[in-house]
Amino acid sequence: MSDQIEIISSISKRKFLFHMLKFDNGYFISISEQELRIGSISISLATTNQTNTAKVIPDKNDQLFIDTLSKRISLMINGICIISLFTKDKLHFEDMKKINDKILKSIEDKKEEKNVKQ
Repeated sequence: MSDQIEIISSISKRKFLFHMLKFDNGYFISISEQELRIGSISISLATTNQTNTAKVIPDKNDQLFIDTLSKRISLMINGICIISLFTKDKLHFEDMKKINDKILKSIEDKKEEKNVKQ
């Protein structure tokens, strides 16, 4: 199942496209600015309250952001999270916060939907 969300930053006026593919054991999340592109990639795997993270394609600006987000999501779902991030310039703190909030809310909503169906 694929979701697409458009996030427009009120501060920097940048437009981010967010695509999320849900699998039984994890998520593939793509975040890109203005256009659909593959960027830096970080993969996290959660096992019993610990995560292992690998940088497949490192990011020159925002590596800590995608690593942290990937780890957090993998722990939330106790599975695998793959995140691709493409930006034209370094993210502002407010942009990171908005992207983080939208993604985590979307995943929480998916978890609630799953619980209601069961």
